[in-house]
Amino acid sequence: MSRTSPHQPSEQGELSRRGLLKTAGGLTAALVLGGSAAALAGNTAGAAPSTFTHPGMLHNAGDINRAKVRVAAGTDPWRSGWNRLTANSRSQSTWTNRATATIIRGGTGQNYGLLYNDIAAAYQNALRWRVGGTEANAQCAATILNAWSRTLKTVTGNADRFLAAGIYGWQFANACELMRGYSGFDLAAAQEMMVRVFYPLNNQFLTGHNDACITNYWANWDLCNMASVMAIGILTDNAAKYDQALNYFKNGAGNGSIRHAVPFLYPGVEGYDLGQWQESGRDQGHTMMGMGQMGAICEMAWNQGDDLYSYDGRRFMKAAQYVAKYNLNNNVPYTTYTWGTGQNCAQQSQTVISAASRGQVRPVWAMLHYHYGRRLLLDDKYISQMCFSVAPEGGGGDYGSDSGGFDQLGFGTLMYAK
Repeated sequence: MSRTSPHQPSEQGELSRRGLLKTAGGLTAALVLGGSAAALAGNTAGAAPSTFTHPGMLHNAGDINRAKVRVAAGTDPWRSGWNRLTANSRSQSTWTNRATATIIRGGTGQNYGLLYNDIAAAYQNALRWRVGGTEANAQCAATILNAWSRTLKTVTGNADRFLAAGIYGWQFANACELMRGYSGFDLAAAQEMMVRVFYPLNNQFLTGHNDACITNYWANWDLCNMASVMAIGILTDNAAKYDQALNYFKNGAGNGSIRHAVPFLYPGVEGYDLGQWQESGRDQGHTMMGMGQMGAICEMAWNQGDDLYSYDGRRFMKAAQYVAKYNLNNNVPYTTYTWGTGQNCAQQSQTVISAASRGQVRPVWAMLHYHYGRRLLLDDKYISQMCFSVAPEGGGGDYGSDSGGFDQLGFGTLMYAK
């Protein structure tokens, strides 16, 4: 359905990341690609690694060391990204957690802001410790994570409980991954809670979709739950869970799998291949949210040796180029999108791309640009422009106080610049 543009190597010529590691002799290729040879060499494509890399979710050891060295040297853009982090109120070691037993998203008694604010604080304090070496921030992050791990019993509410389980599942796991190895952090408690509270809801959604038509829920619902399953798999060194997420990305029946999330391809549009995102006819806020959710999955997989970024002829890159181009106020093609809703799959259609929330700022672009444009040295024109138009990226609390401002962990300028 697609053909290559002058700016993107052919699908036939691509090697899998694991295959390249093997072909090039492991360590050399791993260094070129920005990965860890010890953890990646010998993996079989499309399956979980025999040994998981730690840290190995959104950030690997190389990412952390690079940020540490560059910030210490006062080099931009890392220094600007660091200043954005340290200025955030949730990055302070004085943050007090509000751990509670029951989190509700959707319906009566909603209180899920308690969780997403504390996750942002834990993640941001963990970054300050990892990059700046400050013990007070490590203690704060560990205290937050320990409190929630030992207190949280239930995530509930209406259908939105699945969004909470997905988004806050992968985010909580990422904060835990940064704190792995710190003496004051109770990793075992976190692992147990994630498997007991988050995973059942993630799995229930991906396998049953809340008893709705398989296409009823937007791509982001699948994506956040896939990301949570993958993150839990990595956090607990569980190959079956990791593979569940990996396989759903490639072959899942819902809208979050890659071919459903990017249903239409447009080769060679003004010299660039584009891919229409599943939520493009809905609004641009949720569309950019999708860039962050799928980006998180691809980055976590990358750090475990699986190149989902390039899967299916770099289908995700084409979608990101499409979304970035439109949100930079350029025109893009659009094909009527039709899907089934409710329990009886009643059809609805979107005939035009939505301008709602066009140009909204979300901290999702640095991860994508520094992968496609810097790791792979591809011409990612629109992704790159979007990345630098919103740099340096902030995180939770910098983009509004409602849940949309916390759908992504952010701080990509600090952690991904190369």
